[in-house]
Amino acid sequence: MSLNEIKTRILKAEETAKRPAGSTQLIAVSKVQPNERVHAVLQQGHRLFGENKVQESEGKWPDFKQEFPDAKVHLIGPLQTNKVKNAVALFDAIHAVDRPKLANKLASEIQTQGKAPDMFIQVNTGEEPQKAGILPADADAFIKECIAMELPIIGLMVIPPVNEESSLHFTLLRKIAERNGLTGLSMGMSGDFERAVALGATHVRVGSAIFGERDYG
Repeated sequence: MSLNEIKTRILKAEETAKRPAGSTQLIAVSKVQPNERVHAVLQQGHRLFGENKVQESEGKWPDFKQEFPDAKVHLIGPLQTNKVKNAVALFDAIHAVDRPKLANKLASEIQTQGKAPDMFIQVNTGEEPQKAGILPADADAFIKECIAMELPIIGLMVIPPVNEESSLHFTLLRKIAERNGLTGLSMGMSGDFERAVALGATHVRVGSAIFGERDYG
Protein backbone atom coordinates (compact mmCIF):
# COMPACT_ATOMS: atom_id res chain seq x y z
CA MET A 1 0.00 0.00 0.00
CA SER A 2 1.46 3.36 -0.96
CA LEU A 3 1.66 6.46 1.20
CA ASN A 4 -0.71 8.28 -1.15
CA GLU A 5 -3.21 5.42 -1.03
CA ILE A 6 -3.30 5.54 2.77
CA LYS A 7 -3.75 9.32 2.74
CA THR A 8 -6.58 8.94 0.23
CA ARG A 9 -8.28 6.33 2.43
CA ILE A 10 -7.99 8.65 5.44
CA LEU A 11 -9.59 11.50 3.48
CA LYS A 12 -12.39 9.21 2.34
CA ALA A 13 -12.98 8.02 5.93
CA GLU A 14 -13.13 11.66 7.08
CA GLU A 15 -15.64 12.47 4.35
CA THR A 16 -17.80 9.46 5.22
CA ALA A 17 -17.77 10.46 8.90
CA LYS A 18 -18.58 14.08 7.93
CA ARG A 19 -15.35 15.29 9.50
CA PRO A 20 -13.30 18.15 8.01
CA ALA A 21 -10.71 17.02 5.48
CA GLY A 22 -7.28 16.93 7.09
CA SER A 23 -8.55 16.61 10.66
CA THR A 24 -6.69 13.30 11.09
CA GLN A 25 -2.91 13.38 11.01
CA LEU A 26 -1.01 10.37 9.67
CA ILE A 27 1.94 9.30 11.80
CA ALA A 28 4.26 7.19 9.64
CA VAL A 29 5.70 4.69 12.11
CA SER A 30 9.34 4.41 11.12
CA LYS A 31 10.62 2.28 14.01
CA VAL A 32 13.07 -0.46 12.99
CA GLN A 33 12.86 0.66 9.37
CA PRO A 34 16.01 1.08 7.25
CA ASN A 35 17.04 4.69 6.85
CA GLU A 36 16.64 4.54 3.08
CA ARG A 37 12.94 3.66 3.44
CA VAL A 38 12.39 6.54 5.86
CA HIS A 39 14.31 8.90 3.59
CA ALA A 40 12.15 7.87 0.64
CA VAL A 41 8.96 8.78 2.55
CA LEU A 42 10.49 12.12 3.56
CA GLN A 43 11.30 12.78 -0.10
CA GLN A 44 7.62 12.16 -0.93
CA GLY A 45 6.79 15.14 1.26
CA HIS A 46 5.53 13.40 4.39
CA ARG A 47 6.70 15.09 7.59
CA LEU A 48 5.16 13.34 10.61
CA PHE A 49 6.81 10.17 11.93
CA GLY A 50 6.57 7.89 14.95
CA GLU A 51 9.31 6.04 16.80
CA ASN A 52 9.24 3.53 19.64
CA LYS A 53 12.66 3.98 21.23
CA VAL A 54 14.67 7.02 22.26
CA GLN A 55 18.05 5.48 21.44
CA GLU A 56 17.06 4.41 17.93
CA SER A 57 15.60 7.85 17.24
CA GLU A 58 18.77 9.60 18.39
CA GLY A 59 20.69 7.57 15.85
CA LYS A 60 18.76 8.81 12.83
CA TRP A 61 16.51 11.82 13.38
CA PRO A 62 19.09 14.55 14.06
CA ASP A 63 20.55 13.87 10.59
CA PHE A 64 17.14 13.65 8.93
CA LYS A 65 16.06 16.92 10.57
CA GLN A 66 19.11 18.66 9.19
CA GLU A 67 17.98 17.73 5.70
CA PHE A 68 14.24 18.11 6.43
CA PRO A 69 14.00 20.74 9.20
CA ASP A 70 10.19 20.73 9.17
CA ALA A 71 9.98 17.00 9.99
CA LYS A 72 8.20 16.10 13.24
CA VAL A 73 8.86 12.99 15.31
CA HIS A 74 6.52 11.56 17.95
CA LEU A 75 7.52 8.98 20.56
CA ILE A 76 4.75 6.38 20.44
CA GLY A 77 6.42 3.62 22.46
CA PRO A 78 6.90 3.27 26.22
CA LEU A 79 9.20 5.77 27.90
CA GLN A 80 11.57 4.83 30.72
CA THR A 81 12.20 7.53 33.30
CA ASN A 82 15.96 7.41 32.69
CA LYS A 83 15.32 8.44 29.05
CA VAL A 84 13.10 11.42 29.84
CA LYS A 85 15.81 14.06 29.40
CA ASN A 86 16.69 12.82 25.93
CA ALA A 87 13.03 12.33 24.97
CA VAL A 88 12.04 15.89 25.89
CA ALA A 89 15.00 17.22 23.90
CA LEU A 90 14.33 15.14 20.78
CA PHE A 91 10.60 14.58 20.28
CA ASP A 92 7.82 16.91 19.20
CA ALA A 93 5.22 14.82 21.04
CA ILE A 94 5.15 11.93 23.54
CA HIS A 95 2.22 9.50 23.30
CA ALA A 96 2.80 7.23 26.26
CA VAL A 97 2.46 9.19 29.50
CA ASP A 98 1.17 6.32 31.60
CA ARG A 99 2.15 6.61 35.28
CA PRO A 100 2.66 9.24 37.99
CA LYS A 101 6.42 8.67 38.32
CA LEU A 102 6.89 9.37 34.60
CA ALA A 103 4.59 12.41 34.72
CA ASN A 104 6.61 13.90 37.59
CA LYS A 105 9.87 13.32 35.78
CA LEU A 106 8.54 14.92 32.60
CA ALA A 107 7.26 17.96 34.49
CA SER A 108 10.67 18.43 36.10
CA GLU A 109 12.56 18.03 32.82
CA ILE A 110 10.30 20.50 31.01
CA GLN A 111 11.14 23.09 33.65
CA THR A 112 14.85 22.36 33.23
CA GLN A 113 14.90 22.48 29.43
CA GLY A 114 12.22 25.09 28.86
CA LYS A 115 10.89 22.88 26.07
CA ALA A 116 7.58 21.04 26.21
CA PRO A 117 6.59 18.40 23.67
CA ASP A 118 2.86 17.80 23.26
CA MET A 119 1.73 14.85 25.34
CA PHE A 120 -0.87 12.11 25.20
CA ILE A 121 -1.86 9.93 28.15
CA GLN A 122 -1.92 6.23 27.28
CA VAL A 123 -5.05 4.45 28.52
CA ASN A 124 -5.06 0.66 28.90
CA THR A 125 -8.68 0.28 27.84
CA GLY A 126 -8.40 -3.51 27.68
CA GLU A 127 -6.98 -3.62 31.22
CA GLU A 128 -4.27 -5.97 29.98
CA PRO A 129 -1.69 -6.68 32.72
CA GLN A 130 1.21 -6.90 30.26
CA LYS A 131 0.42 -3.58 28.60
CA ALA A 132 1.38 -0.05 29.63
CA GLY A 133 -1.26 2.59 30.23
CA ILE A 134 -3.40 4.01 32.98
CA LEU A 135 -6.55 1.98 33.72
CA PRO A 136 -9.86 3.55 32.59
CA ALA A 137 -11.09 3.79 36.20
CA ASP A 138 -8.01 5.82 37.12
CA ALA A 139 -7.86 7.93 33.97
CA ASP A 140 -9.88 10.98 35.12
CA ALA A 141 -7.81 11.44 38.28
CA PHE A 142 -4.52 10.94 36.41
CA ILE A 143 -5.47 13.44 33.70
CA LYS A 144 -6.24 16.04 36.38
CA GLU A 145 -2.96 15.25 38.13
CA CYS A 146 -0.99 15.75 34.90
CA ILE A 147 -2.75 19.01 34.09
CA ALA A 148 -2.06 20.25 37.62
CA MET A 149 1.64 19.64 36.93
CA GLU A 150 1.25 21.88 33.86
CA LEU A 151 2.09 19.05 31.50
CA PRO A 152 0.92 19.94 27.96
CA ILE A 153 -1.61 17.11 27.73
CA ILE A 154 -3.44 17.42 24.42
CA GLY A 155 -5.14 14.03 24.28
CA LEU A 156 -5.23 10.30 24.91
CA MET A 157 -3.66 7.27 23.22
CA VAL A 158 -4.74 3.63 23.05
CA ILE A 159 -3.48 0.31 21.69
CA PRO A 160 -6.53 -2.00 21.77
CA PRO A 161 -6.19 -5.71 22.56
CA VAL A 162 -5.38 -7.63 19.38
CA ASN A 163 -8.25 -10.09 19.76
CA GLU A 164 -11.04 -7.58 20.45
CA GLU A 165 -13.10 -5.21 18.32
CA SER A 166 -11.01 -2.04 18.28
CA SER A 167 -14.01 0.25 17.77
CA LEU A 168 -15.18 -0.46 21.32
CA HIS A 169 -11.84 0.74 22.68
CA PHE A 170 -11.78 3.79 20.41
CA THR A 171 -15.24 4.75 21.65
CA LEU A 172 -14.22 4.36 25.29
CA LEU A 173 -11.11 6.48 24.73
CA ARG A 174 -13.18 9.22 23.09
CA LYS A 175 -15.63 9.27 26.01
CA ILE A 176 -12.80 9.65 28.54
CA ALA A 177 -11.26 12.44 26.46
CA GLU A 178 -14.55 14.30 26.01
CA ARG A 179 -15.43 14.39 29.68
CA ASN A 180 -11.96 15.74 30.47
CA GLY A 181 -11.99 18.41 27.78
CA LEU A 182 -9.27 16.79 25.66
CA THR A 183 -9.48 16.84 21.87
CA GLY A 184 -6.52 14.70 20.78
CA LEU A 185 -7.13 11.01 20.07
CA SER A 186 -4.11 8.92 19.06
CA MET A 187 -5.73 5.68 17.95
CA GLY A 188 -5.83 3.38 14.96
CA MET A 189 -3.06 1.48 13.18
CA SER A 190 -2.54 -0.23 9.83
CA GLY A 191 -5.45 -2.65 10.24
CA ASP A 192 -8.10 -0.35 11.69
CA PHE A 193 -7.21 3.28 10.99
CA GLU A 194 -10.41 3.92 9.02
CA ARG A 195 -12.53 2.80 11.98
CA ALA A 196 -10.47 5.11 14.17
CA VAL A 197 -11.04 8.06 11.81
CA ALA A 198 -14.77 7.36 11.88
CA LEU A 199 -14.69 7.56 15.69
CA GLY A 200 -12.74 10.81 15.86
CA ALA A 201 -9.03 9.96 15.71
CA THR A 202 -6.83 13.02 15.36
CA HIS A 203 -3.69 10.88 14.89
CA VAL A 204 -3.44 7.43 13.31
CA ARG A 205 -0.24 5.38 13.49
CA VAL A 206 0.56 3.42 10.33
CA GLY A 207 3.88 1.69 9.78
CA SER A 208 4.30 -1.50 7.79
CA ALA A 209 1.54 -0.52 5.35
CA ILE A 210 3.73 2.45 4.33
CA PHE A 211 7.27 1.14 4.69
CA GLY A 212 6.87 -2.61 4.23
CA GLU A 213 7.36 -5.33 6.82
CA ARG A 214 9.97 -4.74 9.50
CA ASP A 215 13.04 -6.93 9.77
CA TYR A 216 13.75 -7.46 13.47
CA GLY A 217 16.69 -9.72 12.71
